[in-house]
Amino acid sequence: MKLRFLFRTLAFAWMLATVISVAVHAAEVDDLLLEDERNSIEVFERNADAVVFIRNVRVQWNPFRGDVTEQPQGTGSGFVWDVRGHVVTNFHVVRGGNAFLVTFADGTTYEAALVGHDENKDLAVLHIDAPEEALRPIVVGRSSTLRVGQKVLAIGNPFGLDHSLTTGVISALGREIRSVGGTPITDVIQTDASINPGNSGGPLLDSRGRLIGVNTAIYNSTGSNVGIGFAVPVKTVQRVVPQLIRSGRTRRAGLGVGLVPSRWARRLGLDGVGIGEVYRDTPAERAGLQPLMIDRFGRLVAGDVIVAVGGQPVHDFDDLYRVLDQYEPGDRVDVRLRDVRGEERTVEVGLIDINAR
Repeated sequence: MKLRFLFRTLAFAWMLATVISVAVHAAEVDDLLLEDERNSIEVFERNADAVVFIRNVRVQWNPFRGDVTEQPQGTGSGFVWDVRGHVVTNFHVVRGGNAFLVTFADGTTYEAALVGHDENKDLAVLHIDAPEEALRPIVVGRSSTLRVGQKVLAIGNPFGLDHSLTTGVISALGREIRSVGGTPITDVIQTDASINPGNSGGPLLDSRGRLIGVNTAIYNSTGSNVGIGFAVPVKTVQRVVPQLIRSGRTRRAGLGVGLVPSRWARRLGLDGVGIGEVYRDTPAERAGLQPLMIDRFGRLVAGDVIVAVGGQPVHDFDDLYRVLDQYEPGDRVDVRLRDVRGEERTVEVGLIDINAR
C-alpha cells in the first residue's frame, strides 16, 4: 500500500511539474510577442470557430440512368450570424447550387438550406441544424467609426485552405463596386488584407474582433490578391440579413416605372434616366409620370426623363440606384422630371417595393 501511494504521489508530482512547465513556456513565448501580434492571435482564436467553409453543389436527377449526380459549383467562406443556425456568406458563393455543406473548424459538417439571397448586395443566408452550444456568432461592429489606416483582419478559406488569417489596413472607404446583379454596391471597404478565391463570404474584422464587412471581391483579372480587396460594409449587412432571415428576400425601394435601356438612352442622347413604362395602379401613375414615346423616324415626341430624385442629380442608372438605395418602400420623394421639350417639373412620388412585383 505504501509503495502504491508513493507511485501515485510521484505521478501526480510529475503531472503538476509538466503543467507548470507548459504554463511557464507559454508565458515566456507570450512575453516575446509584440502587442500587435498578441492582438492578431487573440482576435483569430476568438473568432475562428465562427468562420465556416462552404461547399456549393448542384444535385441533379438523371432519368435515363436513374441516378443522382452532384456537380460542384464552387466553394467559399461564411460565418455564424446567430445561435439559431443562420450563416452569412456571399450570394456568388451559393449561386447555381441547390445543396450546400457547411464545415466548422473542428471538421464537423452540416447540410445547409438556403434561406434567402440578395444578388444586388452579394449577400446570402444559409441555415444549419446545429446545437446552440456549437454556434458562436461574431460580434457585429459599426461602419460609422471606421477610419482609413486602421487595422483589419480577414478570416476565410482561400484556395480551400481552411481557416487562414490575413491582416492589413483599411485602404479606402466609400468605394463602389458592381454586384452580381449588375447594380452598384456603395460605401464598400477597400483593404490590402489578402483576399483570394475562397475568402469570399468570410468576415472582415477590426482589431477588437468585431464584424465590419463581408469579403466579397478581388480587384484584378487573374482572381488572385494584388493588395486590393473589397468588403460589403457592415451597415449593409445589418440591413439586408435580418430581412432575408425574416422573409427570404429584401425590400427594395423603386418608383414603379420601367426604364429605357442604357443603349437606347445613349442613342437618344439622354442626360438622365428615361421612363419606358409606368406601371398601373402605382404612385408613379397617380403622380402623372409619362413614358417616352418615339415616332417612326426615331424622334422623341412625348414622355419624361428622370433628372433628380430627392434633390440628388440623376445622370444614369447607377445614379438612380444609388439614390433609391437610401430609401425604404413607403417613403415619399421629390422626383425632378424633364419632358421632351426640355421643360422641367417636380412631383412627389411614393416608393414601392419592386422586389414584391
